[in-house]
Amino acid sequence: MSSPSTFHLNQSGTTEFVFRVFFTSPRIQALLFCLLLLLYIMTLCSNTSIIWAVCTHTSLRTPMYFFLSNLSLIEICYSTTVIPLMLSNIFGAQRPIPLAGCAAQMFVFCTLGGTDCFLLAAMAYDRYVAICHPLNYTLIMTQKRCIQLMVASLGLSLFLVLQLTVVIFTLPFCGHRLEINHFFCDAPPVLRLACTDTRMQQAVLFVVCIFVLTVPFVLISISYTFIANTILRIRSAEGCRKAFSTCSSHLCVVLLQYGCGTLVYMRPRSSTSEDEDLEIALVYTFGTPLLNPLIYTLRNKDFKDALKKSMKCTAASETP
Repeated sequence: MSSPSTFHLNQSGTTEFVFRVFFTSPRIQALLFCLLLLLYIMTLCSNTSIIWAVCTHTSLRTPMYFFLSNLSLIEICYSTTVIPLMLSNIFGAQRPIPLAGCAAQMFVFCTLGGTDCFLLAAMAYDRYVAICHPLNYTLIMTQKRCIQLMVASLGLSLFLVLQLTVVIFTLPFCGHRLEINHFFCDAPPVLRLACTDTRMQQAVLFVVCIFVLTVPFVLISISYTFIANTILRIRSAEGCRKAFSTCSSHLCVVLLQYGCGTLVYMRPRSSTSEDEDLEIALVYTFGTPLLNPLIYTLRNKDFKDALKKSMKCTAASETP
């Protein structure tokens, strides 16, 4: 690890980063800008609608929808950390971002992503209690317990990502204006710009990923093992269908989130290319925040009914 003086030198120097221009054709740039802006607006609208429905409809004030609304809030912040800056750089202006700004973007983005992963594990625990211990559900999943799980998810993510950000940005970088082969300050492309051995930083990144990706995924897998065993014992076909429907949406989101995260951060560096990392990053930066609310709303009848009722009530109240 570099000395504190190296960190001070990096912060007080003139090192800044610019993001790579991927397309030089004005037509392609304009088309890409419009497409990504549309996806961003759809992400904001879909996630905001979930938060609005949960806040305005009393039938959705349950632990499952408490976690879902917080997940949507995280997705909004997660996208906003990256996409507006990316849109401003699409036309090739290559506006520089200072070292401190790059560190801040990485810290916020990775913290929100880590919180997302821990929150999905908390949601799996909620489904486990609801299906395997239904009689004690209200005693276990109290409002206080839900808030504790949410705060723990955020706190643990903050702690882990802070360590990662510090060890990365104590590295010396070769030059004062460096081009990142990416569209935001993510850990792997920034590490490639260091002009010293980064094996220790790579090890820290791997350990953080173990805690953020592997441990929650193992806990989710254990939860669903018990859930599957309980569902198979249900004799009623309708009961099985209802129990499975409450879990299938969550499982789809888990596979999408953890799959993309593992491919980007936990593959050996020797087996990855910058272009592959970039393509996967586009999926989890634009696709995941948009698909998460769509998966939940399209596969959840209770939520769709509640959303329709809330919209009708709002429209009726605005009618003179």
